[in-house]
Amino acid sequence: MSETDPQQMRQLLAEVYQSESRRVFATLVRLLGDFDLAEEAMHDAFASAAEQWTRSGVPANPRAWLVSAGRFKAIDAIRRRARFDASLGEIAGRLDERATANETRAADEIEDDRLRLIFTCCHPALAPATQVALTLREVCGLKTEEIASAFLTTATTIAQRIVRGKAKIRDAAIPYQVPALAELPERLDSVLAVIYLVFNEGYAASSGKSLTRTDLSQEAIRLGRLLCELLADAEARGLLALMLLQESRRAARSSSEGDLVLLEEQDRALWNRDQIGEGRALVEQSLASQRFGVYAVQAAIAAVHSAAASPAATDWAQIAALYDVLLRVESSPVVELNRAVAIAMRDGPAAGLELVDAILDRGDLADYHLAHAARADLCRRLGRMAEARTAYQRALELARQEPERRFLLKRLQEIR
Repeated sequence: MSETDPQQMRQLLAEVYQSESRRVFATLVRLLGDFDLAEEAMHDAFASAAEQWTRSGVPANPRAWLVSAGRFKAIDAIRRRARFDASLGEIAGRLDERATANETRAADEIEDDRLRLIFTCCHPALAPATQVALTLREVCGLKTEEIASAFLTTATTIAQRIVRGKAKIRDAAIPYQVPALAELPERLDSVLAVIYLVFNEGYAASSGKSLTRTDLSQEAIRLGRLLCELLADAEARGLLALMLLQESRRAARSSSEGDLVLLEEQDRALWNRDQIGEGRALVEQSLASQRFGVYAVQAAIAAVHSAAASPAATDWAQIAALYDVLLRVESSPVVELNRAVAIAMRDGPAAGLELVDAILDRGDLADYHLAHAARADLCRRLGRMAEARTAYQRALELARQEPERRFLLKRLQEIR
């Protein structure tokens, strides 16, 4: 093959890195059995590709070439170090044997290294915060600083979580594998929960100056697509549907100044119809399977909203009925609150306020700003302005996100 122009090669390598690096990394983790060694090997393989591909051209299967190069680079590096530490020679031999065995191993029932990596990073032995950090770093390839910025913490904190997670995987000998079918439902729950947590932090940031973080929600949707491609599961499709339907409203959720725009006030022409169409199709597939769970029901609720051409056309009776189903699938005070709001829209604010008050009287959601904001809105609609002011003030005290705080302040000013 002819020599390639260096500038063209740099561009091509950047594209290959973007599309293949995490796949290459996932396979190297399986072959070498070590996160840090696999990361170093992957970068060595790309450095080698920059040199060799320029001379001899791009191989027919770039990913396979990179995996093979990375494997040999890692084992050669350990053998070189073995000149100074004899114990490393034995380690290099074991790695070579393991990598060779893994490379020639027959395909499992579910065979994809990225899927293995997701389940490893989301193993229940790891703390939830560690699962999120590891997944974003190792599966998505986000930098430590990017993860820290998204979750409003320090890069040191995220780095410590990642280091602890890797150490736990190593010391507890957590297997790099997809769980057996009998264990899959329980283990899949933690994977879906991590993906949705990442999405929620991107779709509705828990605190800070910005209402949303687009890059984070896009990473979650990418993970959801990957999971659906690799694993035929109704609830995985339900989660992807839910994320797409919520993401479809992103452009309408905030003003040009970054202020919050409520669902009933959004310009529905800004909703992404492609995402809505894909999301609704996934909802239908998930519900038709009869094996759906909480994500599919929430997606069905979002689908009803997406079908309404205007706020007045929203089928609140169907939404309230779906919340009844959701309560049976997974009862929680937040689901109760959302159901109360739906009933207020169906039967009037007094009916909803009675339910919200019952939740708050139990002590549930006492520190949840959206519960007080919901109560404030219902009181405002009923003309009970003193109570509305008190509830808005309490919601403002609890809110951490700047656009929400500006919205609550605006409401307080309006009713004063």
